[in-house]
This record gives sequence, structure tokens and C-alpha cells, in this order.
Amino acid sequence: MASAALALPGGASAIGDMFGHDSSGSAVTLFLCGDVMLGRGIDQILPHPGDPQLHEPWVSSATTYVELAESAHGPIPRPVDYAYVWGDALDTLRRIEPTARIINLETSITESKDFLPKGINYKMHPANARVLTAADIDCCVLANNHILDWGYSGLLDTLETLEQAGIQFAGAGRDAASAAAPAVLPAGGGARVLVFGFGAATSGIATGWAAERAEPGVDLLPDLSDATVEAIAARVQAARRSEDVLVASIHWGGNWGYEIPPEQTAFAHGLIDRAGFDVVHGHSSHHAKAIEIYEGRPILYGCGDFLNDYEGITGKEEFRDDLAVMYLPALAAARGNLVEFSLEVFRIRKFRLQRASREDTRWLRATLERESRRFGTRLEWREANRLAARW
Repeated sequence: MASAALALPGGASAIGDMFGHDSSGSAVTLFLCGDVMLGRGIDQILPHPGDPQLHEPWVSSATTYVELAESAHGPIPRPVDYAYVWGDALDTLRRIEPTARIINLETSITESKDFLPKGINYKMHPANARVLTAADIDCCVLANNHILDWGYSGLLDTLETLEQAGIQFAGAGRDAASAAAPAVLPAGGGARVLVFGFGAATSGIATGWAAERAEPGVDLLPDLSDATVEAIAARVQAARRSEDVLVASIHWGGNWGYEIPPEQTAFAHGLIDRAGFDVVHGHSSHHAKAIEIYEGRPILYGCGDFLNDYEGITGKEEFRDDLAVMYLPALAAARGNLVEFSLEVFRIRKFRLQRASREDTRWLRATLERESRRFGTRLEWREANRLAARW
């Protein structure tokens, strides 16, 4: 089915009847993105930089990442305000006014010294958590391979800081029950957005990070089998209401490459067919990957990084991890089917999101078109840094 890119204020579709939903009802528009890494270099330019000491094989201070970025793109002011890193993305958020803003937060918010010897450890000073409220983030998904970089104390600090900021979280908790519980976001008119966070070992999450009955941790999937889908379906049915929009946010797979393993596709289809999810929000890859629209529901196999401190680091330029994508699916509130799907492209410069150039946007469009073709999804260039998905 071909989607429409004609949008009305608030994300409602002007041609709702063409897509089998009640055009008198409202649309739920989501802001989704991939990995948001606010530690290391980014933490150092914010108003309350934490201890810069790192325990990496080649870098001992987070300030080194600031210096690398400055060597690539020029001086970065310090300190910046809390809105700085979001840059031009804030204009898009003001224009679209999404119903819910959901990110994968790959950074502990803590002053913990209890680092795990894993090579890369991300943390942000708790006083800098206002960087999240500056973009009105509603939900941080935490089921990823960096949320326990600074031990259980770092995770517990993160949960407490998010709670104090009024930001919901999913995919990690103080015990297995809380890690498995969805974030519940109001969507107006009695509708809700339920966000379930899941982590897969293929993303680098250690088995020992799984939450236990009385121990904190992440909601770690045992595998991507049919049995796991059925177990998730039972949890969903216990939590959902008839007009809820359901988001499965999954940290899976490696950092680089466009391959989509068959088990990921089968698992994503199962989450839609049997568990009733309306969106599968995949992340872990440092660059955007294929998009599938399955039974009128979007599957994002890899959203790429949205904010990172990788400027000046060389070696993977062909993947363009400096390009960040804002995914903006609009779904019918009553049925959850996709009404329209727009994407906006940014590039990271000086630890800040800038609108991508026409050339960069067209490069990303061609890449996503190539990778999504196998699923019958096409990407059209609309204007400036905007794309529209068609299926």
C-alpha cells in the first residue's frame, strides 16, 4: 500500500479514509531515534562536566574526544546550554509536536566510580540530565550494552535521576518485574503509548546484566525464538488496553553493516502478528539500516546513532555515522496502523545536530532505498532534509 506524505498539524492525515482507519480519530505521531550517547565528550561540554577519567585502551580522558571533534570541525564553546546538542532537531520537534518522544539512552547518569573493565564506558553527570528535558524526552529505553557500564550503582543512579526529571524508562529496572514493565505515555483521548524495552545478547549485552527477581538489570531476551514471542505476548496482553499503541524497542545486532539476519525479521513479524505490537524500534547499529512496513506496521531494523562524540575518529566513513535520522511515524490511534511516515535527516557537527545538506539527505535516501527494497519500502526525497517512506 502506498503511504501519503500530506500532513496536517499534530500529525493527522488528510487522507485517512484511504488507509482503512477512521479519519475522524486522531493520529499518534512518534519521535523515534537510535542511540543517544551523552557521555564522554558531550558530558564535558555541558554545564556540569563529570570526572573525565576513562579506562579505555587508548584514551584516558573524555576531553580527548572534545579535542578530536574540534580538530575535525572547529572550536566547540564551553559550557554549552542544555539545548545545544539537539540543535536544529528542536525546530522539527516544535513543528511536528509528536505525541511521544522516545530515545535509546546509551549512557549511565551517575558519578559512580564502579566502572566495568569492558573497554568503553559511558556516563553523564546527573546535574546534566536537563539535557533530556530540554528536548522534552518522554521515555528513555535502557535495555542496551552501556547502561551498566558503571555497575549497579550507576544503573540505580540513572533510574533515580530519570524519575526525578519526570522521564519514564523501559527495559531496565530495580528488579526483573520493573525491567519488564512498559513505560506508559498518555496519547490523548484515553489512548496511551506503551513502550517495552528489550535487549539482545547480539548487541553486546552481557548475560550477567539480566535483571533478576531481586536484582537490578536489563530485560534481556533469552533468544529470538517463537517461545520468546509468546512469552512477550502474554505480558503485553496483561498490560494493554484496546486503544493503546504498542512499541517494541529492541537493542540488537552489531554496530556496523547492513545485513538483516532472518531471525530478526521473523522475530519482528512475530511481535506484530502474535504480540500485537504496532512499531518495532530496532537500534544498536551506528548507522541507519533497512525499513520494513509489515501489515501496516513499521519495523526499523537499525536507527543509527542520533547523538555521539565520534567526530574526528576515522575508519568507518563509508557508513556515514555522522548522519542522524529522526523517525516520525504517524499511526491511527484506534487501530495502530501506519498512516504516514516521514524522516528528517541531520548531521552531527561540534556535538550538535544540524540539518543535513541536500546532498547528504539524497545519499541517505539512496542508501535506505537500496537496503529497504527487499521489503518493498521506498524512500522519497521531499524537500531540504526530509524524506517520506512509501510502501
